[in-house]
Amino acid sequence: MSHAGLGEVLSLLMFLGACFVLVMGFPVAFSLAGTAVLFAGIGMLLDVFQFNLFGALASRYFGVMVNEVLVAVPLFVFMGVMLERSKVAEELLQTMGLMFGKLRGGLGLSVIFVGMLLAASTGIVGATVVTMGLLSLPAMLKGGYDPKLATGVICASGTLGQIIPPSIVLVLLGDILQGAYTQAQLAVGNFAPEPVSVVDLFAGAFLPGLCLVVLYMAWVIFIAITRPKAAPALEADPEEQRSLRHRVVVVMVPPTLLIVAVLGSILAGIATPTESAAVGAIGASILAAFRRQFNIEVLRIVSRSTLKISCMVFVILLGASVFSLVFRGLGGEAIVRDVLSNMPGGTFSAVLVVMALMFVMGFFLDFIEIVFVVVPIVGPVLLMMDIDPVWLGVMIAVNLQTSFLTPPFGFALFYLRGVAPPSLPTLDIYKGIIPFVIIQIIMLGILAAVPDLATWLPSFV
Repeated sequence: MSHAGLGEVLSLLMFLGACFVLVMGFPVAFSLAGTAVLFAGIGMLLDVFQFNLFGALASRYFGVMVNEVLVAVPLFVFMGVMLERSKVAEELLQTMGLMFGKLRGGLGLSVIFVGMLLAASTGIVGATVVTMGLLSLPAMLKGGYDPKLATGVICASGTLGQIIPPSIVLVLLGDILQGAYTQAQLAVGNFAPEPVSVVDLFAGAFLPGLCLVVLYMAWVIFIAITRPKAAPALEADPEEQRSLRHRVVVVMVPPTLLIVAVLGSILAGIATPTESAAVGAIGASILAAFRRQFNIEVLRIVSRSTLKISCMVFVILLGASVFSLVFRGLGGEAIVRDVLSNMPGGTFSAVLVVMALMFVMGFFLDFIEIVFVVVPIVGPVLLMMDIDPVWLGVMIAVNLQTSFLTPPFGFALFYLRGVAPPSLPTLDIYKGIIPFVIIQIIMLGILAAVPDLATWLPSFV
């Protein structure tokens, strides 16, 4: 076997080895970097990898440290954790439940609506699922809802934070796609490519995110009509109904203003994502103070949680940089390019294969792992096929959203299982998400058939 062929085989073995180690549950960043270093050593012994390639890591790490776009990650995390502590979700769920609970399927619609609002203000899946599981699940089960429908609605609504901006996934995807798009354009001879920004991805994901909300709601309405006993109306408390109008204003206005301030400033071009994330962090703190949920102890808890989540994201990013460098050094990128470029069916088949691969990997890996490992490898190859980078980014984001819902390692399922009553079978939770995973696949099909859904708003903005 030639040196090039041996290196390509090693790159594929390295990819499979990293997936195996991750599935075994070892820490992500160290698994990626450790697997890469091991195969780099094997490659050097076989004379198919050059050690001096590691010299490029220093500039990559420095680039991460000075990247202003990535500063938005800890700021958005801070905003989300602070809003969680300020009990915004709790009040929203209670108020929406009073508004719509007297309708068949109304409580399910309320959960989806609140999930949408929390997605546009917090974007943290774990906090949203746990909060809605603690507050809504008992009420839905007590009201006679089918346990499978109740758990499916809560899990699916909690994952909306992955696609509805501002989203941490979109920030990370935007940074990686920008580099991939530049690399692809230089490869085809365009030395002055149009930049792809996080703002473009935010704008591109906005309409598909709303479409996903509509599809979720349509499913709940369909169940309420065809199976009334699965989503019954709840009895209204006359005393609570009398104060409902005032309560709606008090509960809805502050988070809505925060969403408008953060997302509106980005889409209107008034502020960059990093600047608007800073506004969101301050706004969430003010909102918590307004609700008398802000003090030194809360600030300490929120700051520590932000530090943990941000460190996890950036350590994985640095570990994934080692993995990508060794994969390319062994010639893995060449084999990926050859396979995707020579697929029968051309561009459509190439995108379909990549989406299917990400979907299957979502059963076993976290979205961050997939973003940092797969996208840098396949992104440049797909973007050389004249694919719109914003459309591709939104497709990937919707696809990655399913990784939270698909067993055995769907994190939304774990979060809900942790707060669900012991009497609720785990199998019901797994069955409950099946219709919503199918809805997300349908959404991918709609995006593939109507790319303008993702590209119109960025071009308009």
